[in-house]
Amino acid sequence: MLFEVFKNHKSTKIPFIKTNSTWSIAWGTVDASYEGIAWRDEKVAVILPPTASEVLTEKLAISCGEQFVVVGDVWLTNQAQLLQKLGIEPNSFALSPLQLVANLWERWGFECLNQLVGMFAFVVWDREKQVLQLVRDRVGARTLYYTTTGSVRWIAPKLRTLAPHRSSDLDLVALRDYLCCAFVPGERTLWQQVRELRPGTVLQFNDHKVQAYWQLQEKITAIDKPLAWHGARLRELLNQVVQEYLPPENEPVGVFLSGGLDSSSITALAAKFHNSPVHTFSIHFGYESPNELEFSSLVASHCQTQHHILEITFRDMWERLPETMAYLDDPIGDPLTVPNLMLGRLARESVQVVLNGEGGDPCFGGPKNQPMLINSLYGSVTNQDSLQAYLISFQKCAADLPQLLKPEVWTAVQTTPWVFEEDFYSQASYLNCLMAMNIKFKGADQILTKVNNLTQAAHIHGRSPLFDQRIVDFSMEIPPDYKLSGVEEKAVLKGAIVDILPDTIINRPKSGMMVPVQLGFRKYWQREARNLLLSRNAAIAPYLNQSLIRDWLNFQGDTWSRYGVKLWLLVSLEIWLRVNQK
Repeated sequence: MLFEVFKNHKSTKIPFIKTNSTWSIAWGTVDASYEGIAWRDEKVAVILPPTASEVLTEKLAISCGEQFVVVGDVWLTNQAQLLQKLGIEPNSFALSPLQLVANLWERWGFECLNQLVGMFAFVVWDREKQVLQLVRDRVGARTLYYTTTGSVRWIAPKLRTLAPHRSSDLDLVALRDYLCCAFVPGERTLWQQVRELRPGTVLQFNDHKVQAYWQLQEKITAIDKPLAWHGARLRELLNQVVQEYLPPENEPVGVFLSGGLDSSSITALAAKFHNSPVHTFSIHFGYESPNELEFSSLVASHCQTQHHILEITFRDMWERLPETMAYLDDPIGDPLTVPNLMLGRLARESVQVVLNGEGGDPCFGGPKNQPMLINSLYGSVTNQDSLQAYLISFQKCAADLPQLLKPEVWTAVQTTPWVFEEDFYSQASYLNCLMAMNIKFKGADQILTKVNNLTQAAHIHGRSPLFDQRIVDFSMEIPPDYKLSGVEEKAVLKGAIVDILPDTIINRPKSGMMVPVQLGFRKYWQREARNLLLSRNAAIAPYLNQSLIRDWLNFQGDTWSRYGVKLWLLVSLEIWLRVNQK
């Protein structure tokens, strides 16, 4: 099957895809004539794209005493309470979230971060002390990137914005990690000269000091209390968070609804508390693939939402992948990236704010932890290293790395420690250790950045209530047996919402949103994938063994039907590299 975007098979040329520029900051001496300077001081320049000049006040604020300049993206759920702390009546003065942060910083400095509840990534310039500080929210709902070399350091919320200020050299360890996880975990990015600020931390520019203002920690409480007691506490918190995440009462709200427990819970709570229409959005992949429409339609009917169903074809998946990769920061090899973008655009026709159920598995003990729990019991029998078992549990390319990476690349990266090691060998209970890694890495580096980037690309506000910092903290207080015990997962979440969802949804087995990439490569994309991945001019050619990729494309030895997932990961990487060429 021939798709337009890859019509020329000889070159498989992917055109440069233009995306909207974001604000950026230069720390160092920048010529005054540099294009796009919206504000400057002796050592700092704030750059805004030409189209953003009219929204300068949304991206830049100066504190009342004019000592602090704050630039960034801020969304807070407790703005009214923070105004009161400053002695301002919430309804008496229209203060932007960014201006509020500037005044809070002037009053309390670094300590004000403990009071902020929401999603944010911003930079604070102290004009008096000539110190620049980079700040990211606790769970990583917003992103912040910075260059690491040169006389001028550049900072931006999108990795692509920094393209003019970096080399094209790949970080080989980040490449290794991507092949294992389908995302780049930790502070590394695929570009050697760019790093990502970690959630819950502040980075100071003049001495590069990193300080954590929040850390995810196990704090198990009330172990003598029954499951129902913990479920009631969770429900009270969910009620509060979901209401805070809703738009104003006179605006409709959307929910991405798969029909699983997590998204169904958010749908039911949104319908319970929102007076305006609730729109739900579900997907399927055509008659050849199984779907969950039976369950999503049941929830939509039960909650009386306005339900929208989108069919995503194999042609859609392939043709829209270059655009999708252009909107991401680092590549993400999750096949749901294209569906996320398409569903966001459908949602934009009806709503401006859309909620999702992301976070249920990491916070409340999804079934993906079960293989690791089994390994902890039988590891001495299988003689498998526990960290290697964790890497293999991603079911991507961890076991293939020595053959997939070219020998010189594998030699360069094989002894570099994995970013997971400190957390993996922590003193927390084993299940909470696994969940904490999912929250800190998969949550911040895959799920939330995907939600953030792709909903912004669709011009809507994406919000993930189950990844709210208070929900995350609370999840570490719940006794592990109430999250995942044997084959019963998410027991505490099920107990919390048992009264607002049908029993069919609460007790259905977890299946996950399965994108049919195995069928896609076998029946529809094989020719295009060959020309893309096996070309001598492929972007991955200097790093990966193309003969092994050829075997995967021929499905040789695919006993467990997993080559499709690996091939999608590689295609996503190849296209991401091409659309991000300088």
